[in-house]
Amino acid sequence: MSKVTDESGIMQAIIQERYGSAEVLEFRAVKKPTPQPDEVLIKVHAAGVDRGTWHLMEGKPYLLRIFGYGLRRPKVTIPGHDVAGIVEAVGTEVTKFNVGDVVFGTCRGSFAEYAVSKAPLLALMPAKLTFDQAAALPTSGVTALKALRDAGKLVSGQSVLIIGASGGVGSLAVQIATAAGAQVTGVCSTRGLELVRSLGAESVIDYTQQNIGEAAGYDLILDIAGGRSLSELRRALKSSGTLVIVGTESGGNLTGGIGRSLRAALLSPWLSQRLTGLIAFNTEPALQAISELVENGAIVPSVERSYPLAEASEAVRHLAEGRTLGKVVVSVVRGVNHGMSRTVEVIPERGIL
Repeated sequence: MSKVTDESGIMQAIIQERYGSAEVLEFRAVKKPTPQPDEVLIKVHAAGVDRGTWHLMEGKPYLLRIFGYGLRRPKVTIPGHDVAGIVEAVGTEVTKFNVGDVVFGTCRGSFAEYAVSKAPLLALMPAKLTFDQAAALPTSGVTALKALRDAGKLVSGQSVLIIGASGGVGSLAVQIATAAGAQVTGVCSTRGLELVRSLGAESVIDYTQQNIGEAAGYDLILDIAGGRSLSELRRALKSSGTLVIVGTESGGNLTGGIGRSLRAALLSPWLSQRLTGLIAFNTEPALQAISELVENGAIVPSVERSYPLAEASEAVRHLAEGRTLGKVVVSVVRGVNHGMSRTVEVIPERGIL
């Protein structure tokens, strides 16, 4: 376990000063951040690893650089967005949290011993979760929720096909859709079949053995994995069904999967089917909804593997291989679970979504 060695404001962190593969990530001692008036300083216990972190590490698709992440080198030099930890200090304008609160959410630079975040991007961490589990939730959980609830307009009884069901977003989407009363079919590789079934999917398609074109008549398809043409996905939809393209996987170096989402949006008005893309961002209501799903027992994050902070580059490399079951996390303070009791408001008798 790495520790701040003195009171001079120095911490250990992963630093990225150029774009490239995982080799660009370096473990260094750097200055501890100071929260602005509207920010919270978090002592990081765990940080989630997601596809967005990998894209920003490589600087691809290049459209990300144009969007303001840095043309030649990353503007934010400490990677990582998802975080779980304990509030160390609060800015003068923050009233939502107090020092010592156990929180999770998104921030700038979670691959470090300390990180800062805007208060609306954080929530109290569900007491039943470990820090590793909580760090696996924010980006993937919010994306899965918004894909099903907001973009997909999911209602109970509908048939849902989730492509990429064994990954970080997909494993949570299977649980959320199942809890909402949907009939869920997951698509994954052979090694993910057992996991996806255990999460509640009624049936699972092994894409190494069966083409999804052999299945048809779904009310809603979530394509998280990418790599399939719009025509192939449309053939698996009902004539009145909805396709939600999640994230920016596949495609070229310039636009990545964003290009496919744009084509879907342009084509959709001329079809009886509804085609849409989704790039989800964390919001306070969405994070609170995820917390409620955890407290109600609807979702449990699946953490395949955790790495110490000094080995964060290996965590990103493992994710980039595309064989992760559930989530990968960076465990900054290892061997410490949450286990703190607190009063939790139970939301009575209302729909999951």
